[in-house]
Amino acid sequence: MRLDKLLAHSGFGSRKQVKELIRKGLVLVNGEVIKNDDYHVDEESDEIFIDGFQVDYQEFFYIMLNKPTGVVSASFDKYDSTVVDLVSEYDFVKLFPVGRLDKDSEGLTLLTNDGKLCHNLISPKKKVEKEYYVKVKNKLSDEDIVKFKNGITLDDGYTCQSSILKILDDYIASVIIYEGKFHQVKRMFEALGNEVLNLKRVRIKNLWLDETLPLGGYRELSDEEIAKLKEEK
Repeated sequence: MRLDKLLAHSGFGSRKQVKELIRKGLVLVNGEVIKNDDYHVDEESDEIFIDGFQVDYQEFFYIMLNKPTGVVSASFDKYDSTVVDLVSEYDFVKLFPVGRLDKDSEGLTLLTNDGKLCHNLISPKKKVEKEYYVKVKNKLSDEDIVKFKNGITLDDGYTCQSSILKILDDYIASVIIYEGKFHQVKRMFEALGNEVLNLKRVRIKNLWLDETLPLGGYRELSDEEIAKLKEEK
């Protein structure tokens, strides 16, 4: 990998800024001062220091965010704050959200730059579980459980895959779906003549929302959490 690219990806500045640092002789590779920004390094074995700080290269990042309402699940938006805006300290990495979570919904959002993992988590063929806690306007019934299991037909004629509705209270439920259609959970309840008042995602596959994170709070995933997310069924 080019030295300037590695340093920029590691958070030491933009490509332009790190080129300047390299040309000033502030970068050492295996003890040797390198002044060529296009110098190629082995990110796994070379020992790299910049202005006295050792560079620990990390290719992929995995961030758990407790998304608040009013924020859109996108990398960029002209009008609203995005989930990427909330983790601005990682601006040196091109993060993107794994799947969507409605603007007026909250809860677990995974941000990464690992395209392969993202595909495996959102592909309908993989049937990855997404779990939500839902508060609704009208009282829930056992009949609703059956309808979710049989597959609810949305307003556009699409019939959802079989899903799981667990009634936790008269007006509160857990919903597990295996796909991610636009506003799917809300539209499923609308098809039953009900209205979602609050929606919170709590789980993606085997990754649960860290309830110690405040709304807007985030942290990197542990190695164990990353390994579990990558597990094949």
